[in-house]
Amino acid sequence: MHVDLSQPIETGMQTYPGDPAVAVRSHATHDEHGARVDAIECGSHTGTHVDAPAHTVPGGETLDAYPIDRFVFDAVRVDCRDLGAREPIPAARVSEPDPKPGSATGTEPDLVAFWTGWDTHWGTDRYLDHPYLSPEAAERCADRGFDVAVDSLNPDPTPTANAGDDEPEGFAAHQALLGNEQLIIENLTNLERTGERFELRAYPIALESDGAPVRAVGVDSADRSERME
Repeated sequence: MHVDLSQPIETGMQTYPGDPAVAVRSHATHDEHGARVDAIECGSHTGTHVDAPAHTVPGGETLDAYPIDRFVFDAVRVDCRDLGAREPIPAARVSEPDPKPGSATGTEPDLVAFWTGWDTHWGTDRYLDHPYLSPEAAERCADRGFDVAVDSLNPDPTPTANAGDDEPEGFAAHQALLGNEQLIIENLTNLERTGERFELRAYPIALESDGAPVRAVGVDSADRSERME
């Protein structure tokens, strides 16, 4: 089974506060020009996208530095739906992906997908007040070599009027992960349709940049096994 985990790119869609607005408009039409062409304006972190180290690390790698297979991940889904608005994801959650003896894969994952369920708030102000990775959780992912994906706007707290005084400032999770050359995928959706262990394919457009939109697809382990036999 293949599951589309991507938010659609469309005019006026939600973005990180201050990022470029998104516009998809007609440039040419069949009636006037004999072919349809749309003009698309957006930032490098539009919709479901991948962050490269250059996003927060001066001199960090841009997306073009990675081979295409770097964007195929053996992912484990960690259930964080019990967490509320602006609540930190504790480091203890990162321990959950450890494979059990005799498991189907018997290997550590490449990526941890934190399933908060916050994609249900996509397009609303509440989407900005998502749970976030505690600095300790981000450091643990970096230490274990895990890339990270979230079904929210940001692995760090997004600044809003609801921010608490005890929240970490800036981009601590980004710095911990991207500083260790672990990739970050943001704004996933439909994680409830994947298994606990799945293959995540998130190919960015061929762009020499700090990030780029991806078409994120989840493939369950059964489909992968059948193709390998």
